[in-house]
Amino acid sequence: MDPLLLEWAGLILRWLHVIAAMAWIGTSFYFIALDASLRARPGLPPGVAGEAWQVHGGGFYRMMKYTVAPAELPERLTWFKWEAYTTWLSGFFLMIAYYYWNAELLLVDPAVRELSPVAAVIASLALLVAGYLLYEALCRSPLARSDAALAVAGSLLTVLAAWLFSQIFSGRAAIFHLGALLGTIMAANVGHVIIPNQRKAVAALIDGREPDPALGREAKQRSLHNNYLTLPVVFFMIAGHYPLVFATGRVWLVAALVLVIGFSVRHFFNARHRGEASPWWSWVVASLAVAALAWMTLPRAMAGADGEGRGATLAAQAREIVESRCVMCHAAEPVWEGIPLPPKGVRFDDPRLLRLEAWRIALQSAWTDAMPPANVTGMTAEERALLARWAASGSDR
Repeated sequence: MDPLLLEWAGLILRWLHVIAAMAWIGTSFYFIALDASLRARPGLPPGVAGEAWQVHGGGFYRMMKYTVAPAELPERLTWFKWEAYTTWLSGFFLMIAYYYWNAELLLVDPAVRELSPVAAVIASLALLVAGYLLYEALCRSPLARSDAALAVAGSLLTVLAAWLFSQIFSGRAAIFHLGALLGTIMAANVGHVIIPNQRKAVAALIDGREPDPALGREAKQRSLHNNYLTLPVVFFMIAGHYPLVFATGRVWLVAALVLVIGFSVRHFFNARHRGEASPWWSWVVASLAVAALAWMTLPRAMAGADGEGRGATLAAQAREIVESRCVMCHAAEPVWEGIPLPPKGVRFDDPRLLRLEAWRIALQSAWTDAMPPANVTGMTAEERALLARWAASGSDR
């Protein structure tokens, strides 16, 4: 495929993915909040568990929820499913367009594991399927009787998956796969549990039978899983743009802390919607986890930045490293096959631009090993340390 067409395809897919995800997450947040705000009162129709009054857009809304199902179906019934399906499908095609199409650069890292691009793609697909099947097995095990026990088991599975991904793929691909796995689980919850259970309830009503209450309970549990996973998934999907997250060799720890942050924040709002006492401790836990997430990148970030070797020689050496390791892509006319324009518009072929980009060079290639991708140009540890010293020196001579 023409690189420019691939770039446009990626843009349109990403746009669709973000729009669909916004709609999906929005409905998830709304319905969990609505469910939590329902209140029982005398005089409600038979079978109604509670009602909630809301005001929006200049009008008032009266929302009611049936414990199992109404006595008869209305003429028009709205289903919420395409938001989830569109999010997953657009995300999967994005994975193909970026990670699978450029597997040699973005998926494989020889320093982690020597894999051919084809083997890496096969491993990616197999691990996503295996991760979902393990989650499904947990949900159908005795652990499912306790939401807390299932949450702990699912969190441990997520951290284990993060560690496994980091042992097979590049750091960026590992963190992306974590988001893809959780997104797959969430979409599968909709497609294989929530919607089918709702269809069974509708079919029972049409046949004049009472729907099985267990179907609703199972669907609600999976919906709650999706609600708590939304914030971590969003983090993992955007984390590939931040090398301190994925390129410091601690993907599994990042995963654990992000789960704590996301779950704590969602718990606060869900508790508020239920009318419970505000669990302000959730923000303390989330803040401590954020601080830990930032702190664990500091030792690597400060390494080699002691200012030694200041002066013209250091700057000249830094320019030589950048020219030999980076300019083939970051130039007005890149010479690397498949890259028609400098990534993110960043150029190093003009010496005047180097000092302006010093911090970015150090972040991507010295404080972390995010660049060059898969270290395709063979940048050494000594060269990375020199770039760190040059960035800290402030010298451009």
